[in-house]
Amino acid sequence: MRRLFRISLGEFGVRRDVSSEIRFHIEMRTRELIEAGVPADQARAQAIATFGDVDAIEEACREERRQRAREHAWREQLDSVAQDLRYACRTLARSPGFTATVLLTLALGIGANSAIFSMVNGVLLRRLPYANADRIVVVQHPSASLGIEDLGFSAPEVADLGAQTPSIDAIAEYHSMSFDLLGHGDPRRVQTGVVSADFFRLLGVKPMLGRAFLDGEDQVGAAPVLVLSYRFWLNELGADSSIVGKTFTMNDRQHVVVGVLPPLPSYPDQNDVFMPISSCPFRSQPHMKTARGMRMVSVVARAKPGVALAIVGRDMEAVESRNHGLYPDAYKGLADASATARPIRAAMTDSARPAFLLLLAVAGLVLLIACANVTHLTLARHLRRQRELAIRTALGAGRGRLLRQLVTESLLLSLGGAVLGLALARSGIGALSSLAARFTARASDIVLDWRVALFTLGVAVATGLVFGMIPAFADSRDLVSRLRDGSTTASGGKLRLRSALVVAEVALAFVVLVSAGLTLRNLAKLLTTNPGYDPHNVLTAHVDLNWTKYKTGAATRQFTNELMARLNAVNGIRAVAVASAFPASSSSPRNRNAFDVRGQMVADTLRRPKAEVTSISPDYFHTIGAELRAGRSFTEADRDTAALVSIVSQSAARRYFAAGDAVGKQISFDGGMHWSTVVGVAADVRQFGPTADVAEQVYFPYSLSSVRDLRLLVRTNVSSAFATNLIRQTVHAIDPEQPVVDIRTLEQARQDIIASPRLTTVLLGLFAVLALAIAAAGLGGVMAYSVGQRTQEFGIRMALGAERSSILQLVLGQGIRLVVVGMVIGGLASRAVAHAIERQLNGVRGTDPITYAGVAFLFIAVAALACLVPARRATAVDPVSAFKAS
Repeated sequence: MRRLFRISLGEFGVRRDVSSEIRFHIEMRTRELIEAGVPADQARAQAIATFGDVDAIEEACREERRQRAREHAWREQLDSVAQDLRYACRTLARSPGFTATVLLTLALGIGANSAIFSMVNGVLLRRLPYANADRIVVVQHPSASLGIEDLGFSAPEVADLGAQTPSIDAIAEYHSMSFDLLGHGDPRRVQTGVVSADFFRLLGVKPMLGRAFLDGEDQVGAAPVLVLSYRFWLNELGADSSIVGKTFTMNDRQHVVVGVLPPLPSYPDQNDVFMPISSCPFRSQPHMKTARGMRMVSVVARAKPGVALAIVGRDMEAVESRNHGLYPDAYKGLADASATARPIRAAMTDSARPAFLLLLAVAGLVLLIACANVTHLTLARHLRRQRELAIRTALGAGRGRLLRQLVTESLLLSLGGAVLGLALARSGIGALSSLAARFTARASDIVLDWRVALFTLGVAVATGLVFGMIPAFADSRDLVSRLRDGSTTASGGKLRLRSALVVAEVALAFVVLVSAGLTLRNLAKLLTTNPGYDPHNVLTAHVDLNWTKYKTGAATRQFTNELMARLNAVNGIRAVAVASAFPASSSSPRNRNAFDVRGQMVADTLRRPKAEVTSISPDYFHTIGAELRAGRSFTEADRDTAALVSIVSQSAARRYFAAGDAVGKQISFDGGMHWSTVVGVAADVRQFGPTADVAEQVYFPYSLSSVRDLRLLVRTNVSSAFATNLIRQTVHAIDPEQPVVDIRTLEQARQDIIASPRLTTVLLGLFAVLALAIAAAGLGGVMAYSVGQRTQEFGIRMALGAERSSILQLVLGQGIRLVVVGMVIGGLASRAVAHAIERQLNGVRGTDPITYAGVAFLFIAVAALACLVPARRATAVDPVSAFKAS
């Protein structure tokens, strides 16, 4: 009977069944032997001996029974899960509105988190594509007094660091220049990484095709060779697999391609090709080996195994300190300069970390808001299913069984939302990569890989458990109560839970909106900041003259003068200028130098005046639309090297000259060997864009410089497309082999500087809109539910003489109170979040009252609209119908 009805007595029953079965076999064999004439005691002994080791057989039988029991239990469990899944699918299919709403809400919340995590994963978490990346450091040479993060190193300084730093086992130098590359198509202006021979070996990078540089190929006299970047090989050379061994002409020399690199982060610069230092016409000059003041290279090093990177930094700082004492002339004006070592991962990602973590935190808040809103919907649906659940309970389903069914449904929804969310995240990868490229060289590593999928799965499971279990535990009423009225009413505890969820949604959404509001205020300030010039209708172009053709200042000036003359002769061209730099051409100082003012010499080199130095042609200020505050601009006559002239910016005049009167004063950048007379004071311009402070500047005539790296500026009355073609045609008419690159308007250059805060603001704004919409929907749902529960109350109130307007105010007041409580909590939480955001802002405080007031007003307005429909429904209650329903 026990076997027939599958009654299990557990381990004890298994043991008893096995022992009984063995005794039965032994007794039957003993009886057979006795019947054959064997004495009883001998018969039993022979039966036991024939049967074998009873204990072993008994244990084997028990184990087999256990295994069968486990397999049976596992099959039953799988059948139960399959049953839950089928039932969940049928149940959700019967509620298409609820299912679609939850899937969409979760898809937005989970998709936002997956997309932002793909950025964090690709940039901050993924392993660098370098061997021993944890031992590689970037060596920098900062000077706080000059405001420059990296002065660069000279060749003798690199040699000292390599020979006198005991904690490293390899060191390599790097710098980047632009050269003309001829052969295999049109002339190209290529960004060229100039490196020592062991640069790629230090990084642990092996070429995809060919080889890297060999020892000795960076020595003077070595044959010129090139290694191509993967991007240049793919985009410019059509992924030519036979490119190794082919030649290009660069700097009047034939260079042989020896290798093609694999896809790598474009760090420290986005280079097209790489050459050894022996092929660089500037780095290979004989005096570069001994000139300590010619700081033009960057340095990477690899620590010895087991050596902490902090020790490398201390060792290099000690080398720098000794050099200051041994070579004081080489460090004149650089008393605070030091050598610092940063892990290469930090150098590549530190600028991106704050913004990415901020976005991930905000995306997490949006997901929490989405979970709270889904919990609202699930609670409402749970209320309608009370009778169903009560009947299942009456038929024997335990609380755990019901909980498992509810969690199965919620997990099914959350996993579906995760799939949709991944699809949304995939569609946004391109935009996120563009944002990341503004911060880091690792933007190409942003992909939807297994880590992102695993993260999404974890978020989906956690989300499903949260909004699936809360409703199940929210209802503690007994079976009789649920059978009596479970489909129409709910406990006050459940209403309080829904109200608490609304408060939580509002608080979280308030934090998100404050974050977005602060970044929006910051962006508005950047967009409305006066740049000090008129960027409209000004086109810029980069014309970097080939040094092999323009070796002298005279040749450079001849090209420059002819180019400006030809452009000035064209109708529609209002002004033309050239300069070594223009506003917003870079986002940080590039040529900041210390100088002396005659009669105000400063003994302490760290306290000497400092300014960004720019060479400009006479029409520069007219071309960019900047004003002269005093004095005059340069003229074509300002070519006398014996009577040098200069122009200073208004901020430099106020800071470094008595009463701001700079015209007629003299300044020197070489310790008093040559003095320049200030002939004008120019209005301040934001040289490094609206995100940077106004920099003190000194301008010199371009005619006195030998700079071949021209920045052309053209103010026009014609279209940008026409002016672009005109610039190219004019340059090629003078020199057919001279490339022209980076043609854009001055306004575009300014917009590029603020592209990062703009994209960050857009993302936070989208999160804010989503958070506000979800919170408003949750509030509207709670108010609609409350109105439905209080229908009889409202009917009685109106029957007793209450005005409909008072009912409207009652309902609106209830919703506004929930919002106010949420805003108070959210406002307190926003203070902590705003403190972290403040570092990303330019002049906007994290406690900006306008932002907080604006967000509060927006919430009150949205809350009023969300409550209006339920409130109007409350005023439409018929007292007679309400009494009949009671």
